Amino acid sequence: MHLAYPAVLSALLFCTGLYGVLARRNAILVLMSVELMLNAVNLNLVAFDVWLSRTVRETLHSGQALTLFTIAIAAAEIGIGLAIVLAVHRNRGTSDIDKLRDTAERPESEGPDTEGPGSSAAEKAEATA
Repeated sequence: MHLAYPAVLSALLFCTGLYGVLARRNAILVLMSVELMLNAVNLNLVAFDVWLSRTVRETLHSGQALTLFTIAIAAAEIGIGLAIVLAVHRNRGTSDIDKLRDTAERPESEGPDTEGPGSSAAEKAEATA
């Protein structure tokens, strides 16, 4: 088999995953797209390892070994990512990425000590007197 077939398939998988990361709003779908991109990289690693092993007889199959490490890291990444998504969903009630942009604590702006657009120093002095 030629090297072009797995390389083209890997490029298509990677582009599909990249589109999923850039276009999706759901955090779980974004994580699935990242996994698709990692699998495209794994396919490339194995394909080039097989291609190089045909040209050089004494090889260590480092592409396949690196693929195993990538799979292990991807498994850890998806476990931690899903735990974070579930924790955020429990606290915020949504996993929509656009609604989760503001992750910092919101300042308390409705209290009586804050100055709104209609309050002035004279009104504050009147209220304290």
